[in-house]
Amino acid sequence: MRQNPSFAMTDVGEVRRIIEQNPWATLVSSTDDGLVASHYAVLLDDTRDDLTVVGHVGKPDDLIHGLGDRELLIVFQGPHGYVSPGWYGDRPSVPTWNFVAVHLRGVPELLPSEENLRVLDRLVARFESPMPEPRMLWERPNDPEFVDRLERGTAGFRLTPTSVTAKRKLSQNRPTELVDHIIRELEDEGPHHNPTLAAEMRRANDARA
Repeated sequence: MRQNPSFAMTDVGEVRRIIEQNPWATLVSSTDDGLVASHYAVLLDDTRDDLTVVGHVGKPDDLIHGLGDRELLIVFQGPHGYVSPGWYGDRPSVPTWNFVAVHLRGVPELLPSEENLRVLDRLVARFESPMPEPRMLWERPNDPEFVDRLERGTAGFRLTPTSVTAKRKLSQNRPTELVDHIIRELEDEGPHHNPTLAAEMRRANDARA
């Protein structure tokens, strides 16, 4: 991802927020047969306060990606959406796409079974907890034998990035009053109604102010 200093996200807390709110990630690696990509939920490592992440892949994706041996790129996509040139008023302009994205690169370490089980348990709890009647990993009708089989079919990993590219392209290069107008257009009902992107733009605009 080409970086632009005007759009760079350098605050670790903000990058962690994007990862936390958007855990469905794309995993990309370069293999002898070319590029390969997979899609998995990835979480921040709750034992660290940096950008270390943990996750798992289903076997044999660990071998396909060469986990533990080759560099892995993990892409987190935050809020994004279309911005119409008509929202810029009577001035020359073209359509654009506002977005937030985080790229983490590094060679992951494979987790032993005990740690992998903890990651799997966290993943289930992360998404199941809001349910009216949560079904956690170790609860019936699951039994220890079932959970052990599940763990053996996956490969857990931890990645402490050696390279981080975080970009927040949210019209920061436009005047504040124009950004406010774009936010209102995104909040209004219409073909490109996008309150999530509007909220992210408002957050960036407030920080700039």
